[in-house]
Amino acid sequence: MSHSRSMATFSDIPLTYTVRRCKAEFVAPAKSTPREQKLLSDIDDQASLQFHVPFVHFYGHQPSMEGKHPAEVIRTALAQTLVLYYPFAGRLREGANGKLIVDCNGEGVLFIKADADVTLEQFGHALQPPFPCFDEFLFDVPGSEGILNCPLLLIQVTRLKCVGFIFALRLNHTMCDAAGLKQFVSSVAAMARGEATHLIPPVWERHLLDAEDPPRVTCTHHEYDEVEASLPLDKLVQRSFFFGPAQVSLLRKLLPLHLRQCTKFELLTAFLWRCRSLAINLDPQEEVRMLCAVNVRSKMEPPLPQGYYGNAFVFPAAITTVKNLCENPLGFAVELVKQAKTRVTEEYVKSVAALMVIRGKRLHFPNVIGSFFLSDLTKAGLEDVDFGWGKAVFTGTAKAVGTKSLFVQARNKKGEVGTSVAICLPAPAMERFAQELDKMLKQQPAEDNKSKSKRIYSAM
Repeated sequence: MSHSRSMATFSDIPLTYTVRRCKAEFVAPAKSTPREQKLLSDIDDQASLQFHVPFVHFYGHQPSMEGKHPAEVIRTALAQTLVLYYPFAGRLREGANGKLIVDCNGEGVLFIKADADVTLEQFGHALQPPFPCFDEFLFDVPGSEGILNCPLLLIQVTRLKCVGFIFALRLNHTMCDAAGLKQFVSSVAAMARGEATHLIPPVWERHLLDAEDPPRVTCTHHEYDEVEASLPLDKLVQRSFFFGPAQVSLLRKLLPLHLRQCTKFELLTAFLWRCRSLAINLDPQEEVRMLCAVNVRSKMEPPLPQGYYGNAFVFPAAITTVKNLCENPLGFAVELVKQAKTRVTEEYVKSVAALMVIRGKRLHFPNVIGSFFLSDLTKAGLEDVDFGWGKAVFTGTAKAVGTKSLFVQARNKKGEVGTSVAICLPAPAMERFAQELDKMLKQQPAEDNKSKSKRIYSAM
């Protein structure tokens, strides 16, 4: 057993606790699986997705599961699930021209069983990223975070003193997106509950998102433009901002009538992009861009089959100048976001895949401060995953990844369900960002220029 002691802060409540971890082990499929090699799609293996992303689920006490260690239940279920999802138990290799291939060798995924002398209640009632002590609940096993020849999943299950637990997972993003991860983890959960009779069969079929032969780039892809860095990306700080029903309602009132039926994601994306562009102090004539993840499962003809668990999204870009974005009403930004999403068709997806093939696998999204990446995880349904202890109290990514921000479902201190967005910025820009959020939420509604909006925004 290894012992580690940590000091952490959740919801401004300092915690001192001990985490006792068993040595990391490999969990292999419970039965023999095909020994083969599987190609990733041209969307999967692009350089911009070659990183690991951490997720965390918090679960409360469940009397019916008394006496059962969640790690042991989940470990058994994981081995059973890997019989169906056996590529996760393999390792990535690099083929010709940088093509990534899953060597389905059954080596297994990394798994850690742990216990912590802290209760879920001590973490507070408003769980949301970033989680400063997250490395205690998902130990970074040395040598495990590479892309090639490394485990594709790392899972740690930490039982709490209240007999709730924390399920934490690190995923090699080339293997799947949030929807695919939900499908996989839901299968583990169904196995854990002994209800595996109605599982959605996993579908590989990665060729469906490959470029045509010969590859043809038929659309413009500003999301992959080479952009000079405008500000250093080191020394970023992270902070989460919560948007409940009241904040969303107020923002809708800032829009003209014809835009008020926009989605919550479009509204919040436009709002955050505008505030962020004001906060980073760029030249008014400099271009800023917003890149939002768009699920393409229903964009293909025919739609991707149910059970497809690969990466099935693209990042269309909206581009304008700081001046245009910040001096126009909020509706201007909403229109740009909507237009970017509308451009995503089957042709657009195939064009992205072709760009990856023609330009090479090293083509990246512009990782600069003037580019704002957003992805909505609130529709993935990760909070519904039930290992037998009920639904999660919180589930989502453990932190933002560089300049990428993720929308997750969360509750505030009042218990209201809303959207939490983790933002990464240099410290001075973060302060200006919070101030801009507050200013915009005090603007007068579009239909009543004489009334004053009450300040109702709270960042936690």
